[in-house]
Amino acid sequence: MKKLLLLILITIGLQETIAQEFTRRDSLQGGLSKERTSFDVKRYDLNITINPEQKSIKGFNEISFDILTATKTIQLDLFENMKVDSIVYNSKNLNYRRDNDAIFVDFPEKLVQKSNHKIKFYYSGNPKVARNAPWDGGFVFSKDKAGKDFIAVAVQGTGASLWYPVKDSQSDEPDYGATIKVAVPNGVMNVSNGRFMGSKDLKNGYTRWDWEVKNPINTYSITVNIADYAHIQDKMPNLDLDYYVLKENEAKAREHFMEVKPMMECYQSKFGRYPFWEDGYKLIETPYLGMEHQSAVAYGNKYKKGYMGYDLSGTGVGMFFDYITIHETAHEWFGNSITSTDIADMWIHEGFTTYSESVFVECIKGYDAAMKYINGQGKNVKNDKPIIGQYGVNNEGSGDMYYKGALLLNTLRHVVNDDEKWWKILYDYSETFKKKIITSDTVIDYFNKASGLNLSPIFRQYLYTNQVPQLVYKIKGDNLYYYWANVNDNFDMPIAIQINDEKIRINPTTENQKIKIKNLKNKKIKIYDNHFFVSVKKIE
Repeated sequence: MKKLLLLILITIGLQETIAQEFTRRDSLQGGLSKERTSFDVKRYDLNITINPEQKSIKGFNEISFDILTATKTIQLDLFENMKVDSIVYNSKNLNYRRDNDAIFVDFPEKLVQKSNHKIKFYYSGNPKVARNAPWDGGFVFSKDKAGKDFIAVAVQGTGASLWYPVKDSQSDEPDYGATIKVAVPNGVMNVSNGRFMGSKDLKNGYTRWDWEVKNPINTYSITVNIADYAHIQDKMPNLDLDYYVLKENEAKAREHFMEVKPMMECYQSKFGRYPFWEDGYKLIETPYLGMEHQSAVAYGNKYKKGYMGYDLSGTGVGMFFDYITIHETAHEWFGNSITSTDIADMWIHEGFTTYSESVFVECIKGYDAAMKYINGQGKNVKNDKPIIGQYGVNNEGSGDMYYKGALLLNTLRHVVNDDEKWWKILYDYSETFKKKIITSDTVIDYFNKASGLNLSPIFRQYLYTNQVPQLVYKIKGDNLYYYWANVNDNFDMPIAIQINDEKIRINPTTENQKIKIKNLKNKKIKIYDNHFFVSVKKIE
């Protein structure tokens, strides 16, 4: 388990969060009960057979774990529609009880602190089929143009326990990685996370494909991808690059994925070395749009630029790169390496990753194009509810975690007002919390210390409310009056303005302030709201 940098208080909803009813199932999936916190997963060894015709799975997960607090019972998870065949410990079947998707496993004797153990959890069944992956979690069973199986899975938010037994919480990842051994019918292969360790003909019409991950891994990132793939190999000085694509798309993939190297050069210069270099980097074609599966990024953007041929920023800037390649790869740093303890803090994944798109734009096209792109994304912000969700109940906050989260970071960049310092803050953030599990408070504390500024009121405004700060100003004689509206009482953020050719910074608060500028009413005022995610209102 990546050690928690800060314990989360659970079950208490945020005051600003829209009221919502949660069930016991939500608490079991999202909470940190003593049956979960008493043990630390060290490794998963998954060994399964997938039958495409029956759309079924059968096999086991061997779970290795250490005991942190003496206990006789631990909680694992497996969706109710999946069958528990047996749970074996020291060659004996263990007793267990099911509560919704939670499986409470009882040991014959109390397991003592610092002891280590293994169980084999045998299971079978028909996993949930996604209606609209990746937004609706589950399997996608489809065929390629030749009529061969084309199968994949995406379960972020829904939970990895949809298809295999696991401790289904972002608060614990296997320290020593995982093996994923998947038997599929001859004529197709399975591609999973990490390095290919070989295949074995089982002499029953199936071949087993073995993969191994050396690094800690999000449980929702563990994946299977089944097809008659062509394998394209490439390499950078410090990283192996592999692409698994449908054979019919091999030629176009070779050309289309040429953007991977400049993307990797950009990200590694800004965020540090690719965090899972031991496991290599893969893009794998899937029958759904995409997903950030660690070292096995799902790609389904049809070899188009933008988002399925559409620029989400509405500016035209987003049409020179493939959104899925650029966005999902950035998750290797933000989401897969740096992980939020609770999905209520998923902006830690999505805000930083969406911001990374503009970082890539800036690497390739420059600052002005990056500002055009990221501000264009502002039209997608809904301000429907806070970005932060409710803790302990498997609840994500607003979808604004993507675009508003990115615009928050762009705002912070211009608050810091020193690009050399800003890029060092981001680089050090990525390195400091590499392969760690953190909370929003951890992020805020880090940025405060690294910047030497009190950024807490800014973070709190954008993350915990759905109100966008409004700069209200008026001109009276030679005086410029200004203050922040639509904000928390303690909100305090500088902003840049230009008066004629002179650029200055003012520090509005919620209190009305003024500065005197000679002959002001005859001068032109420009507010740099494209550098800060705010609205501006002039009053007479």
